[in-house]
Amino acid sequence: MGQREQRSVITGAGSGLGAAMAHRLAQSGYRVGLVDIDAERADAVLQEIIGRGGSGFAFPMDVTKEAAWGQLKSEVERHWGGLDLLVNNAGVAAAGRLEDTSLADWRWIIETDLMSVVLGCHAFLPLLRSQGSGHIVNVASFAGMTPVPEVSAYVTAKAAVVALSEQIRVDLADSGVGVSVVCPAYVQTRLLETFRSADPGHRKMAGRWMEKSAVSAEDVAEDVFRAVERNRFLVLTHPETRWLWRFRRW
Repeated sequence: MGQREQRSVITGAGSGLGAAMAHRLAQSGYRVGLVDIDAERADAVLQEIIGRGGSGFAFPMDVTKEAAWGQLKSEVERHWGGLDLLVNNAGVAAAGRLEDTSLADWRWIIETDLMSVVLGCHAFLPLLRSQGSGHIVNVASFAGMTPVPEVSAYVTAKAAVVALSEQIRVDLADSGVGVSVVCPAYVQTRLLETFRSADPGHRKMAGRWMEKSAVSAEDVAEDVFRAVERNRFLVLTHPETRWLWRFRRW
């Protein structure tokens, strides 16, 4: 995939990994559609990108709403006439064992972390197929590839995103549309702002792991960019997770 005049949409683009990916894509000539539930954050990132010579639009949206995806697709077609890259990045987190996590929190996690990816792919796959080109990036987590104690809902949703991405990749064989799934470990983002858990210790531990991480959002964005350029499926962003994945496969 070339770097000039490519058209991209990134969900959760108002902060963290989404904002870093938007900046990295804009830097390489992509036009960026910045989707976020927080309109001010999305617009702030857009203004930064425009200030650096990039272009795009901001689109405030709840990624769990099917109708909103239809509206976003219409906006993309109105602005650009097509799409080259969809990044399903928006997500939330919760901690707790299965029985300690409320059913409301289970639904919240599944709707946001899994069903938003389903909705995004469902909305844009027909367009990408008809073009015979494009790429989908689904942001999961390394927690979706190996069990993590007391993170039942999050692990379940992210594991499903990995499985969904594998299935889409098979279904898109020979279509000209690529698929990548990104499985980062801890990265310093704003994820804890919406983090849910009945045990305050979970938040503190997650915060400590984030602070200790040597991998930044910009590092992840670079890995994602390279994966899209090379049509690489699995993106493991942390050196320790690459070794863990090899060991588990062995």
